[in-house]
Amino acid sequence: MIKKKEKTRGLALLSGGLDSILGVKVLQKQGLDITGISFVSYFFNNDLAKKAVKELKIELKTIDISNDHLNMVKNPIYGRGKTINPCIDCHLMMIKKAGEFLKKNNFEFISTGEVLGQRPMSQNKQAMRLIEKESGFEGYLLRPLSAKLLKPTIVEEKGLVERDKLLDISGRSRKKQMLLANKWKIKKYPSPSGGCILTDINFGEKLKKLFEKWPNCNGQDVQLLKIGRYFWEGNNLIIVGRNKEENGKIHKLKQKGDVIIEPKEFSGPTVLIRGKDNILERSLIKAKDLIIKYSKKIK
Repeated sequence: MIKKKEKTRGLALLSGGLDSILGVKVLQKQGLDITGISFVSYFFNNDLAKKAVKELKIELKTIDISNDHLNMVKNPIYGRGKTINPCIDCHLMMIKKAGEFLKKNNFEFISTGEVLGQRPMSQNKQAMRLIEKESGFEGYLLRPLSAKLLKPTIVEEKGLVERDKLLDISGRSRKKQMLLANKWKIKKYPSPSGGCILTDINFGEKLKKLFEKWPNCNGQDVQLLKIGRYFWEGNNLIIVGRNKEENGKIHKLKQKGDVIIEPKEFSGPTVLIRGKDNILERSLIKAKDLIIKYSKKIK
């Protein structure tokens, strides 16, 4: 009896965006066995990836890289973009983490949804080549959407993946991707306008200030920057809730040594003070002034 040939197994980085979904679809069209892998950190979650796997009907593996990722964001090797985003280092970390998982679980290649020329910092030929080389998986890192514009990988040369069924998409336009989505009846995918919070200018400025004030800041410190209004008094951080939901989040993020102040006789914001030194009297005074400034007093 002839033994049926097993499908080639690929591990696809899946953000849940249209490009990453299409990257998987291209490989599925070849009959390959694809598993998705996503990452979570203090700066992003994998909610979109969870939705995407339902559309793709594949399994999703999730790896928490929070602490490693935060340390990398503080001191990237390959620099930053326009704000505090270390895109090359970030992509490289994900490929390495995916590679560790690949080795333990007998996958034959790693795939991404990257498109040549779409992002100026991390998706040009030089950066993509650098990431492949430094990851330790040279020849086993496949970019299905732009593969025909790149050097053939080992998995293509071995015939594990058919190169002529891969694509040659490049540039920042999403027209080709949207046409493919329509052709393959992919209806549920997020708008391409979204992006990593590290590329947000306002958040980037907050984070730079945090790194400057508290070089050893942790993930809980970073989470505070995502809510409320924020102020510095010396080396003390003051967070002011803007609504009931944020007031609740502030309570959940409270740590030992933090001070929380709330109005008693009128409605207003919850204020948290976190200090790397002692909570100074002037920080308390400022917090009370902020409560009054941003309160909606009951008449």
